[in-house]
Amino acid sequence: MHHGPVPTIVYVHAHPDDEASQTSGSMARAAAEGHRVVVVFATNGDHGELADDLAEGETVVDRRRREAQASAAVLGIARVDWLGYADSGMNGWEQNHHPTSFLRADLDEAAGRLVRILDEEGADVVVGYDWHGGYGHPDHVKVHHLVHCAAGLAARPPRLLESTFNRDAARRAHQAAVAAGDPEAHRWDPDGPMDDGNPLGTPEAEIHLQVDVSPYLAQRRAALEAHRSQKTDIGTFLSMPDEVFAHLFGTEHYIEPGREPGMRQGWFFDD
Repeated sequence: MHHGPVPTIVYVHAHPDDEASQTSGSMARAAAEGHRVVVVFATNGDHGELADDLAEGETVVDRRRREAQASAAVLGIARVDWLGYADSGMNGWEQNHHPTSFLRADLDEAAGRLVRILDEEGADVVVGYDWHGGYGHPDHVKVHHLVHCAAGLAARPPRLLESTFNRDAARRAHQAAVAAGDPEAHRWDPDGPMDDGNPLGTPEAEIHLQVDVSPYLAQRRAALEAHRSQKTDIGTFLSMPDEVFAHLFGTEHYIEPGREPGMRQGWFFDD
């Protein structure tokens, strides 16, 4: 048990690399401030991209576990753990129906696996995703339900936060890119349907906390680079000009269910 003056934060992510793209700034900040930071991956990322340089006998899962450890080392994460499910793929993929997929997993059983970790750690804070997992990926949606279920079953229920994307900020950035004549801007619209038909993230009015993580941009970039086998998504982020990367990755957004509406700038432990 790690109770004491310094809170322990457990982040729950769907796949290895989600931590780098979504919460790596607050992870690095928390670790730098002396918190114990733990990351739990629901799936092993086995439907990720095949690395060009897999060694003989090395699987995608082997590589992604190694990449997750490298990312954790960069961010100062104290423990990396795995719930052990297979990646379910995007909506409508045949992998959705695989018996070992996270999507098919019994929620109570999956929550039990997470509760064991929360209790071992004496977690003070647990971080999951918003109600549609940010962009509708079935594994992300399931993480939302998993974290809510497990938080309620923990011996000492932790404070629950949901990582999300600020839809209004994404729209402003998209409009600015269109106005600047960015030839890629038309390919992506935050108000358009994502994997489950919903737009990206959450309207600003429903977000509670914006965290400035701009001092940790170098660590965010290094965490993304640790997952370089996933070159489509990660490559897109890493190829951004510095100012675009800083704009996109300089803040993180969180919902705290049950809290009064209104987004404030601050940190998990300000109040």
